[in-house]
Amino acid sequence: MSKRKAPQESPNEGITDFLVELANYEKNVNRAIHKYNAYRKAASTISKYPNKIKNGEEAKKLEGVGPKIAEKIDEFLQTGTLRKLEKIRTDDTSSSINFLTRVTGIGPAAARKFFEDGVKTLEDLKKIESKLNHHQQIGLKYFEEFEKRIPRAEMEQMETLILGELEKIGTEYIGTICGSFRRGAASSGDIDILLTHPDYTSETEKQPKLLHAVVEHLESIGFVTETMSKGDTKYMGVCQLQPSEEDEEEYLHRRIDIRLIPKDQYYCGVLYFTGSDIFNKNMRTHALEKGFTLNEYTIRPLGVTGVAGEPLLVDSERDIFEYLHYKYREPKERSQ
Repeated sequence: MSKRKAPQESPNEGITDFLVELANYEKNVNRAIHKYNAYRKAASTISKYPNKIKNGEEAKKLEGVGPKIAEKIDEFLQTGTLRKLEKIRTDDTSSSINFLTRVTGIGPAAARKFFEDGVKTLEDLKKIESKLNHHQQIGLKYFEEFEKRIPRAEMEQMETLILGELEKIGTEYIGTICGSFRRGAASSGDIDILLTHPDYTSETEKQPKLLHAVVEHLESIGFVTETMSKGDTKYMGVCQLQPSEEDEEEYLHRRIDIRLIPKDQYYCGVLYFTGSDIFNKNMRTHALEKGFTLNEYTIRPLGVTGVAGEPLLVDSERDIFEYLHYKYREPKERSQ
């Protein structure tokens, strides 16, 4: 859910870096999601490739690397740069829109509108702060802190704190920190928590008090410091670990999202929000081949007419894999 991805330790880091940069350009400036997905998929595949790629021909053998991306890899390996990227970086429109979307609360459409109004930099944004919405104002206020990735050790501290506090609010709460953290990443862009409670199912009324009780408790202990938005099932805000007596470290403000999901849909949600997006896409394709439809809410059998039946009972992620006759993969094995 973060705009930033975990850094890859790979012998082909230069290639994956330029592919991610091209992906972000296509998404933020051109709004070309299919190109964004193509670059992301190629970057993900190459980041897992154990050998240093020597040329485009070698790269083309990998899944998701077509002739056009192979050509760019050749150009990059031969010249150490990419004409297309150089052009993008020197193009005022592209670089400004790309930069503005890094402020949380500013999407591609808002970034383009700001740019057209002459807003291109952080300083420009500060001059029109009163015109920004509440979410964007917080994004601007903590821009430098939100840009810094969260080390795994800090994520683990936050996980321990959050799950410990959940117990105090109500022993029946279930919480999972998802995203790249759950896949074992060395650092994360933000904290994504999925929450459920047996009192809330897809058959019951919405239960906003279940979410709000958690947020209010985390505010009362000084962990949640600011709110961007608080709905019935989704909360977006800012949090900060408080240093202990012997802890010299001053912790940064971090982005936190909390989603409340009905109990019967929880594990489909956990699977989906753990990702990666490429793993999810492959799993959905496999589900269709096996006669099921899978999304972030349910897994349902498809009848002969192609109409989805009733949602299947899911009490764990493993249940979903078993329905699909798909070998179970631990979260850390789901990066592609």
